[in-house]
Amino acid sequence: MATLIRCSREGHLKQIANAFAFTTRHGTRNLSALNKKTAYDKSIYFFDSVDKNEPKFDKILIANRGEIACRIIKTCNEMGIKTVAVHSEVDSSGLFVRMADEAVCVGPAHSSKSYLNVDAILNAVKTTGAQAVHPGYGFLSENMKFAGILEQLGVVFIGPNRKAIEAMGDKIQSKKIAKEAKVSTIPGYDGVVKDADECIKISREIGYPVMVKASAGGGGKGMRIAWNDKEAAEGFRLSTAEAASSFGDDRMLVEKFIDNPRHIEVQILCDKHGNARWLNERECSIQRRNQKVIEEAPSTFIDPKTRAAMGEQATRLALAVGYDSAGTVEFLVDSKRNFYFLEMNTRLQVEHPITEAITGIDIVHQMIRIAKGHPIKFTQQQVPLKGWALESRVYAEDATKNFGLPSVGRLSAYKEPLHIPNVRCDSGIEEGSEISIYYDPMICKLVTYGKSRTEALATMAKSLDAYVIRGVTHNIPLLRDIITEERFVKGNITTKYLPEVYPDGFKGKVLKSEEQRNLAALAAIVHLKDMKRSRQFLNQKRIDVTRDAAKRHEFVVNVVGKQRRVEVALSEGSYKVSVDGEKVEVADNFNLSSDVVEANIDGDVQTMQLISRDGSGNVRLQYLGTMYPVRVLTATAHDLMKHMKEKKRADASSQVIAPMPGLVRTVTVVVGQNVAEGMEVCVIEAMKMQNSLVAGKSGKVKKVNIKVGETVGEDDVLVEFE
Repeated sequence: MATLIRCSREGHLKQIANAFAFTTRHGTRNLSALNKKTAYDKSIYFFDSVDKNEPKFDKILIANRGEIACRIIKTCNEMGIKTVAVHSEVDSSGLFVRMADEAVCVGPAHSSKSYLNVDAILNAVKTTGAQAVHPGYGFLSENMKFAGILEQLGVVFIGPNRKAIEAMGDKIQSKKIAKEAKVSTIPGYDGVVKDADECIKISREIGYPVMVKASAGGGGKGMRIAWNDKEAAEGFRLSTAEAASSFGDDRMLVEKFIDNPRHIEVQILCDKHGNARWLNERECSIQRRNQKVIEEAPSTFIDPKTRAAMGEQATRLALAVGYDSAGTVEFLVDSKRNFYFLEMNTRLQVEHPITEAITGIDIVHQMIRIAKGHPIKFTQQQVPLKGWALESRVYAEDATKNFGLPSVGRLSAYKEPLHIPNVRCDSGIEEGSEISIYYDPMICKLVTYGKSRTEALATMAKSLDAYVIRGVTHNIPLLRDIITEERFVKGNITTKYLPEVYPDGFKGKVLKSEEQRNLAALAAIVHLKDMKRSRQFLNQKRIDVTRDAAKRHEFVVNVVGKQRRVEVALSEGSYKVSVDGEKVEVADNFNLSSDVVEANIDGDVQTMQLISRDGSGNVRLQYLGTMYPVRVLTATAHDLMKHMKEKKRADASSQVIAPMPGLVRTVTVVVGQNVAEGMEVCVIEAMKMQNSLVAGKSGKVKKVNIKVGETVGEDDVLVEFE
């Protein structure tokens, strides 16, 4: 059993602050910054307020980590409830640990030995005297055995009762119950699939395409779409492994895959007094690998009649199993607004903030109230639907690799765009935090809201442009491109949106001519500023080398593979710039230490980020979400470049290279073995997802550089061929 380390909030904060304080360009981190970041924003919850006189729990243990643990602690603090954080060894300095009143270490980094370690967590409950446990989402949030043990101990599980979890958490059983409750369901096989051969047989009977997925799954894990026998067998194998790793339950089911649907879900609240409310719907169709990327509430596709019908079916299903907490009923909706029950998540949903934004209801507050035995105070007719909200899931991922393969590292710079009105950031990290291979790579849930969808979209674009993240690769380029893409803006989306809009994968924002001009102009100015600064010597008695500096400078700027002639002339408070003869004026309103540059180009403000620069003219700028490497050379230097030999690129076709950091789960080849193109050579697990890596060409294995259980980094050479 893991060693328990218990400490008070005050002592823990002081210890962590002393041990992990670090100096940045903004100075040393302190607790005042922590308090500002973790404040409870009452303005969001315009329809929900905490009744200080209502009976409440004294202490709640949060059996989770990261942003959701921080989110729950905020509401507990507002309610006057003390909190206990449980954490793994690598999370000991996590933000959620410092926010809690007490903290208990429950094991090593791997979730199976810490956040899924039931014995260690139960021991923490007993040691701290917590009266209730909030599981957040993932980990033990839908584990009926854990909920049952807590019930035996007299500790309240802040979630639905054990029987409801059992009924709805099992996708096979939930489909049967849904049919009995007269809820529309998807055709499929209601039993447990035993092996890959049976999976193929059932898939043929249902008719391809099919969805192979874990019975106890969720969050896109343990799910594969199969269009033929080969994909069905492979999907069963990989999904089974993912399900066992993520949920401790490898039972699989198969159902018909509805092509081109929308994924729309209904948030519900049920209490212990027979009351059930639906809090409108969320559109979650923008997905990659069955995991949501951008969500919004309400949906552009759902009319009031359909909304009411979906809400009524959702609450009818919940009441049929005696549900008594917050939950989400997910539906697939076809082009004619026919909807089919997909599954019910018997927990707090990741994307709950957008429902809170349009209803003003604190869902965590209501969960805690319901768990304490209080009835829901509002009627269905009173549930608000005010304005529009969007959520972008900001991940430490490289969106150019299969729409997002994980990235790891330390956040060397991190600034959330909270200075922008109507922005909410649910995160569990800060500058200096480490993104590791052990957990989900989510950085933040960026939420924007407004009176209309147009307003919320504009705020989202502005927020993504101003969001500073350094040290890891992130998916902001993809998020920023989606929210301004024509189909998305019109609301014309399905779960196939990403492969349809980006059939060759996401390659970054494709800049228009004017945007390329803006990028070239700013890059030239950045390089000029760097040149001028390098000529200056402060506090030195030297000859002034800036006196005779030229007032007009000529550059050749390479932007997205195109060379542009750029002239920059110094003016009073601005720069007169000519890009291939096209003239613009750029305000001199930034310096080289600025992370975010509000470039005023002919009176039009363009938000860019200065990522890096060097004396050789290499400037990296983030513009419209995407980072662009730009090369700026003086005209003279450019003319001399023709004498430089080009560096030859290494041939990587005879290697299998790790596309992301992760843990080696299986190695299926040995030295001397002949392999065919497309044959699997190994499986890498990253952030609980199983990734099958295959040979890029046929050949004989020359060298295997990995073993099962080893950790690999991005771009590591795993297997070599002759």
